[in-house]
Amino acid sequence: MGGEDLRELQRLALQVRRDIVEMTYRAQSGHQGGALSWVEIGLLLFFKVMNLRREDPFWEGRDRFVLSKGHACATLYSIWSLLGWVDRESLWRFRRVDGELQGHPSRRRTPWAETSTGSLSQGTSVSVGMALGLKISGIKSRVYTLISDAELQEGQTWEAVMTAGNRNLDNLTFILDYNGLQIEGDVHGINDPTPIADKFRAFKWEVETVEDGHDFNQLYEALTWAKRVKGRPQLVIAKTVKGKGVSFMENRYEWHSKVLSEEDYRRAVRELEERLKDLNG
Repeated sequence: MGGEDLRELQRLALQVRRDIVEMTYRAQSGHQGGALSWVEIGLLLFFKVMNLRREDPFWEGRDRFVLSKGHACATLYSIWSLLGWVDRESLWRFRRVDGELQGHPSRRRTPWAETSTGSLSQGTSVSVGMALGLKISGIKSRVYTLISDAELQEGQTWEAVMTAGNRNLDNLTFILDYNGLQIEGDVHGINDPTPIADKFRAFKWEVETVEDGHDFNQLYEALTWAKRVKGRPQLVIAKTVKGKGVSFMENRYEWHSKVLSEEDYRRAVRELEERLKDLNG
């Protein structure tokens, strides 16, 4: 993938990052680090990979997306706004009682969410149930689920992974947002989940690793590969950077959910707007 398509995705990535900063600053709460790390993954899924009807988000034949790391929902809301599914103005009521866009996806408030998520790893089990249900119903749709590396510390994740492998759910793809950090520090120092690929393969999954999870072409190749796999679910390990796109947030676990000061906000906005200006030439 290249040319105008790539340029447009890069422009949208900067827009989504700008939205994340704006939303969390106005709310004075939220999870910037993990939201910023999956921007490219989300845009590629919704704009290039998943089978969707933009004018009919509830089309029965659609591919399903589950944000299992539900705290990183600011990215999802921004993407929904770009698709025209939510009003742009609603972004600025993020995490407010009178707003529809809550701090974790809520199916009651936002029916575009395939399920409510928040507690880590619950989305993995729901995704397995969705994929199995689609198989039983004879619907050819796929399920894509974004998971976090800290989520691999949850036992429920491995129950879901084992079930998916044993049920041969080749219509299920997990994408691991592998930024290596969680709320208290280094994932590997807190409760090391490695070797990740070997564990999934032992549970009858196929695995592909993307060395740069912010490279649209690398991600596209991996997600296209996943569609070709038969008889087994797939894991795409995308190596990402927590806080990607905002220099002082990158690879800093403190920005898992740190409140943006006015100075931080202005600095982040300035960086992103300068990059957008450079991209637009």
